[in-house]
Amino acid sequence: MRVLVGLSGGIDSAIAAYLLKKQGLDVEACFMRNWDSALNNDTLGNPTLQDDICPQEKDYNDAKKVAEALGIKLSRVDYIKEYWDDVFENFIQEYKKGRTPNPDILCNKYIKFDAFLKYALAKGFDMIATGHYVKKGLYNGQEVLMKAHDLNKDQSYFLAQIDKEAIKRSLFPLGDIDKNEVRDIGHKLNLTIADKKDSTGICFIGERNFREFLKNYIPMKSGKIIDIETKEVIGIHQGVYYYTIGQRKGFAVGGNRGPYYCVGKDVYKNELYLACAADDKWLYSDSCLLSGMNYLCDLDMSEFRCKCKFRYRQKDQEVLFRKLDDNHALLRYDHIKSVTPGQQAVLYLDDVLIGGGVIEKIYQDGKDKQEILKEWLSR
Repeated sequence: MRVLVGLSGGIDSAIAAYLLKKQGLDVEACFMRNWDSALNNDTLGNPTLQDDICPQEKDYNDAKKVAEALGIKLSRVDYIKEYWDDVFENFIQEYKKGRTPNPDILCNKYIKFDAFLKYALAKGFDMIATGHYVKKGLYNGQEVLMKAHDLNKDQSYFLAQIDKEAIKRSLFPLGDIDKNEVRDIGHKLNLTIADKKDSTGICFIGERNFREFLKNYIPMKSGKIIDIETKEVIGIHQGVYYYTIGQRKGFAVGGNRGPYYCVGKDVYKNELYLACAADDKWLYSDSCLLSGMNYLCDLDMSEFRCKCKFRYRQKDQEVLFRKLDDNHALLRYDHIKSVTPGQQAVLYLDDVLIGGGVIEKIYQDGKDKQEILKEWLSR
């Protein structure tokens, strides 16, 4: 069997390639270049980078060293246009609506498990493989994705929007081992990246300041920060788009009612709404509408109880799922904090990944939370 591994320059994909080769498979590797590094350098500058070479090129050089150490062929493919059109443009448009998107989910959907998969099949490979911490399994006779053995590293959340047909053509060698074991293997192989820090944040921003990056694409416009309970102006924000529901830091506010949480925003009025810890009722909701539903297994139920993650690191939450149509669903739950429009709600039955959808609206007692905020402020 011929397998093309997406080699990122990190330790996870390196050990994924090693384990597949150890199994006797015909393994080659490919480095995906998804972002034009010149955009970072030319539009932002970055005095914190001490080297002339950008992080993406460093990753490519690390991937080359890994491929050489493992004795596998490495190719390189650019998906800059695809990433811009399908991931980055969506990211910017969602922020302009005042929402908080997850570009990593879109990258998996459009790049790694679509464009890259098509590339591999066209080159005669039977399967692709990545360093994601996730497992394949069977559910009602269907091949599905499941949470990884290492629940602390489980990345099934980020795969909720891939095409279920891609599962059949994908391998995930790290599904049954933990991160410490991955690094131990790296040390035994004398890989220079055995202790390389895991990548964090959004790939096209890297270690750069998020707000400084975003203002290159969404002009900064200052506006009022309002205490939602007292309705008083308590400060001035530098751009309402830059804040997300539940955020607890980064506010230049006066008064002695803090600490404050972001509980809402109005992109048309350019106002940011905060509540202090004693008024955290504004953060809660009891249901939400999902759009863009993607199902990774066939279910013959239109309503059922399951688990949900509203954010990657969040503990699983009990929800009642009700399918409205092929594209929409409604989730009901006990009061949960900081469910945020634009983010992804990812659904599970036990450890089986059902799929997910984008959070469109959140409700409390049958009323749209945004409308509740508006009504309160208008009194």
